[in-house]
Amino acid sequence: MPHTSRPRFGIMTAPMQVDYHDVLRVWREADTVPEIEHAWLFDHLMPIGGDPNGPVHEGWTLLSALAAQTWRLRLGLLVTSNRFRPPAMLAKIATTVDIVSGGRLDFGIGAGSRPSHPLARREYDAHGLPFHDSAHAVGSLAEACTVVRRLWTEPEPFDFHGTHVSLTGAFGNPKPVQRPHPPILIGGRSAPVLRVVAEHADIWNVPGGDIDDVVRRSALLDRYCAEIDRDPASITRSIHVPVSYEQPGSTRDAIGEAIDAGFRHIVLGLSEPYPANVARWVADEFITPG
Repeated sequence: MPHTSRPRFGIMTAPMQVDYHDVLRVWREADTVPEIEHAWLFDHLMPIGGDPNGPVHEGWTLLSALAAQTWRLRLGLLVTSNRFRPPAMLAKIATTVDIVSGGRLDFGIGAGSRPSHPLARREYDAHGLPFHDSAHAVGSLAEACTVVRRLWTEPEPFDFHGTHVSLTGAFGNPKPVQRPHPPILIGGRSAPVLRVVAEHADIWNVPGGDIDDVVRRSALLDRYCAEIDRDPASITRSIHVPVSYEQPGSTRDAIGEAIDAGFRHIVLGLSEPYPANVARWVADEFITPG
């Protein structure tokens, strides 16, 4: 993929095992650091790391609160579980956050947690949520993207009757601030999800780690775009890179590999507890040239 734009850096603060005011402190600080352009939460209802009975904050509620406490950062969830909320309700929630933020929402969504992740799997049973197989999850994701976009853009009520989603008289009012709609970021690495990315996403996010596998997944996305006659370069490539406070060199190496692979949207994952002035440290250590 040609390197046609500069990298854009952001941070992610997983809202588990932390206090609201800890997250708010980091986001307020990041909002004053121009090198940091976007900030993210995740979408889990129970912790997936640390104390399994520890605190975790609901992502969209917290995002709206942080949107009201910041003025510059683009913001979103990396990524919303499409299994948690009906898509028409999700479209309304996301519209509200876009309005509260003054048009700064990046709408992150994915198929939902894998059944193989037991700490993620348990939150469905604990909240009375159905957990369907992967084929159902991916099919639901594609229909959700269609419904959400239509609710954001169509001027009249409509009906939608898909395999997984059925709506009668669906209508979104008000509309999001952003026109035609907030950018859609889809997260995931499986081949079926990448087909949904090719059709619906403005941004594709993948977890870092095995950069060779990431490169292969990006090439597969290129292929799926070609099959539907879409320019692969129209989808921004995004990657999540965990930050090591103790070994920043390893983080710097991972960022360099991602940029060399064509990723221009870099999300730096911050682990708790968050050090004082962590946003400024991140910018100085990983973003500012020289």
